[in-house]
Amino acid sequence: MDGILNINKPPGLTSFAIVSRVRRLAGERRVGHAGTLDPTASGVLPVCLGQGTRVVEFLMDAVKVYRARIELGVTTDTYDAAGKVTHQADPSPVSQRRIEAALDSFRGSIEQVPPMYSALKYKGQRLYHLARAGINVSRKSRTAQIHRLDLLGFESPLVTLEIECGKGTYIRSLAHDLGQLLGCGAHLKELARLRYGPFVIEDASTLEQIEQGENDWQGLLYPIDFVLSHWPAVVLGEEQEKLVRNGGSIALSEGVHSDKPGRCRAYGRDGSFLAVLGLDGEKGHWQPEKVFARPDQPPVPPGLSGA
Repeated sequence: MDGILNINKPPGLTSFAIVSRVRRLAGERRVGHAGTLDPTASGVLPVCLGQGTRVVEFLMDAVKVYRARIELGVTTDTYDAAGKVTHQADPSPVSQRRIEAALDSFRGSIEQVPPMYSALKYKGQRLYHLARAGINVSRKSRTAQIHRLDLLGFESPLVTLEIECGKGTYIRSLAHDLGQLLGCGAHLKELARLRYGPFVIEDASTLEQIEQGENDWQGLLYPIDFVLSHWPAVVLGEEQEKLVRNGGSIALSEGVHSDKPGRCRAYGRDGSFLAVLGLDGEKGHWQPEKVFARPDQPPVPPGLSGA
């Protein structure tokens, strides 16, 4: 079973729990997800099956859209509603005008300090393991890209935002930092991911739909190449296809050379998705980075696929 499920993760479950459930239902060992959602968060979680797991890396740079509800006046150790309250203050002096002015500080390229309760590692240990042991360590700030930050509503003490951002952005940190800037503290009360790259919440399947359709997922599975649809595509001739399947490089038209991101999708003459090709700038040839087996063929050995 090869492809990608767009699952609407409910709050209360970990992303790993969703993967485990899909693995059991599908009877497929190779299952993985892109872009972890915190247990309290909901929304779009792409889950890749079979050969679909080999394109997860190309999803990591995808733009994401979130809807966040932030509660002013209450600070927690995890920066979200699951944590222990560490500080409380009166948020009533905060006006919508002050919030709008503060949001200007969080647009564009910003610096964020990851929360202690995160999966990042410090000297080989997950930060959340250290945090649970009562150990707080210094964390380096990281650059995050906030492409769009809209104030959707304010009804004190709740602020509703919609955020379009790049990889590595912590919405919990944004909520915490906004509270610090406003002087009253804040935490992330609710979070929903509305979009992850080409996957949108409107088209996402619920767990119930996944479970009911376990014997026929063809209507729910997205093809592997769906996540690469913004790349240029080429159809290979018979000899080119043989070369690519055996790990050999090929020459393509000049028009493809000018396209970014220096990769393209390659298809066989029967229309099947064949490979991800990467451009060798020095030689001007395209080298197969990943070669995908057709359903009726065994997988290409890893040494030849470039995986």
